[in-house]
Amino acid sequence: AGDHIVAGDELYGGTNRFFRTCASKFGLVIDYADFRQVDQVIAAIKTNTKLVWFETPTNPLLKVSDIKAVCDAVKQKNPEIIIVVDNTFMSPYFQKPLNFGAHISMNSITKYMNGHSDVIMGCLSTNDEELYKKLKYYQNAVGAVPSPFDCFLVNRGLKTLAVRMEQHYKNALAIAKFLETHKKVNKVIYPALESHPDYEIAKRQSNGFSGMIGMHIHGDIENAKEFLSHLKVFTLAESLGAVESLIEIPSLMTHASIPKEIRDALGICDTFIRISVGIENVDDLIQDLDQALNKSEIVIPEGA
Repeated sequence: AGDHIVAGDELYGGTNRFFRTCASKFGLVIDYADFRQVDQVIAAIKTNTKLVWFETPTNPLLKVSDIKAVCDAVKQKNPEIIIVVDNTFMSPYFQKPLNFGAHISMNSITKYMNGHSDVIMGCLSTNDEELYKKLKYYQNAVGAVPSPFDCFLVNRGLKTLAVRMEQHYKNALAIAKFLETHKKVNKVIYPALESHPDYEIAKRQSNGFSGMIGMHIHGDIENAKEFLSHLKVFTLAESLGAVESLIEIPSLMTHASIPKEIRDALGICDTFIRISVGIENVDDLIQDLDQALNKSEIVIPEGA
């Protein structure tokens, strides 16, 4: 009780909900910062700060923070603070936060590491033996242990992690490049594109990218809904990181629990669409997106 956490201002909706509505009941105080701005992170640290928690890339807007720069600065400010990086969007195959100074790398195993949409599980990884012993004790004490069958399924999924991640990356890059050329698409967000503002950082700290793409379409929320309704191969669903391609509107789905004023401030608008590209035939995926966009009654602004 009374401890302080500095968290990223853009987080997975469930994490955001826990920090904003549940953590306070444990006496925890959370402040938020844009982790792309290291000075902003350091300014948020207090004498009672015990934990720093951020995602990179963020969910859903795919902002990329410099993990090493954040870790170095936080450790210089207070070496006792534990630094956690949510690595779910990348998986350990493409990005290893522990190599850049994080104390803990968190992954939702439900997503890429399992990869088949049939397990709910998470994991914490650390290279600090003492921290590991503490985490292991608390895991056992609260009973946060997965079932043997879930572990079996994850071990099955991990055997194909490398080939799946390479295909996610290959498909997503081709789709992102296609979407950039479509007149009904206002903006495409994918860190492996040179147009991404954090492209150089992403390239430096990862050796590829996942299947997560963000896109803004022209029009309004009704246009976004109509576009999704025309899709045949993509499934309208939350979650991500599986072999099948999923698509959603975060403001109505994964991030609906976040207050609208916060969503608006972050840029999670109603015409923003999150895509989790699977490993299907990429031509089928592109054709599906193309026909759905073409059928949608989206008015293209003059000069777009």
